[in-house]
Amino acid sequence: MPTYIHELQDWPNFRWDEGALAQRLGPVRHRQGRFIGRMEALGFDLRAEAVLATLTEDVLKSSEIEGERLDREQVRSSIARRLGMDIGALAPVDRNVEGVVEMMLDATQKFAEPLTDERLVAWHAALFPTGHSGMTKIIVGAWRDDSTGPMRVVSGPMGRERVHYQAPKASRLKSEMKAFLKWFGKDTPHDPVLKAALAHLWFVTIHPFDDGNGRIARAIADMALARSEQSPQRFYSMSAQIRLERKAYYDVLEATQKGDLDITAWLEWFLECLDRAIEGAEQTLAGVIQKARYWEKFKDHPLNERQRNVINSLLDGFKGKMTSSKWATLTKSSPDTALRDIKDLINKGILVREPGGGRSTSYAIVSID
Repeated sequence: MPTYIHELQDWPNFRWDEGALAQRLGPVRHRQGRFIGRMEALGFDLRAEAVLATLTEDVLKSSEIEGERLDREQVRSSIARRLGMDIGALAPVDRNVEGVVEMMLDATQKFAEPLTDERLVAWHAALFPTGHSGMTKIIVGAWRDDSTGPMRVVSGPMGRERVHYQAPKASRLKSEMKAFLKWFGKDTPHDPVLKAALAHLWFVTIHPFDDGNGRIARAIADMALARSEQSPQRFYSMSAQIRLERKAYYDVLEATQKGDLDITAWLEWFLECLDRAIEGAEQTLAGVIQKARYWEKFKDHPLNERQRNVINSLLDGFKGKMTSSKWATLTKSSPDTALRDIKDLINKGILVREPGGGRSTSYAIVSID
């Protein structure tokens, strides 16, 4: 059985190569600052749309990393309602979706408030409102007790499981979490972005809960990143990037937890992942900006709710061709109503008929470039 870093005598006295990290940290912090500056220079409504898009992606992807798929419209509706945003009709939201959203917003919108064991327990209870993880009953509202055996991260079929990691014994959790929360709550000489990476690794290594440790670790990292920017507004998603790089994420975590207390490799990976997350956000939020420009151009054109909903779907990247029959299905309207809506938008210069005809006639939004 391997030795894990939490079993080493000097735990948790992490160390790293300052010189190696400086080559990555400087450019990442520069990119972060420039990107946040550009986003904050936008108008209020556009910033709100960007934050809504980012937080929605963050919640969805953090859950996907753990194999749980949430409904996008439910997540978006829950976030919009909690932020007081008007996005039209709100979708009904399941309890488990509300819980994940509640945790993420508490971490990012109240980033300056102290992180305490009571707050972490509340996050955990929000993630598991029924007291179950899937079909398995878990301890909610307290640290794990290891009553069913040691806390392990495993993969593979039953009887041939591969143990990737074994967490500290439950008897150590009170002192381990006390030390972690004391460190997180005080000023340290570390750059705030490095502190986010350290907090993520430290928490997920302690693994204090029966389940949900990864999601909570990523929420803590998001909280630290919000502190690094001194802003609750999130314009990029580390969880979305980690989801894209899930295998590398788990590989570097496992290697770090089975190594020594030199965590340079983990910090380098975190900084590189953050850089790619910001780069990805620049591309993703270009769509949000384009959407806002589109509505600004046609703001004086009165549209009904059906037309607005379909135009938003097209701006959001509707897959396939938009035909009158698809329009009728999307808006739950008759074929005649769909055609009237479409013709009205063509007359207003918002839609254009694509090449082709007959039953296959399709329509696209007019480019404003």
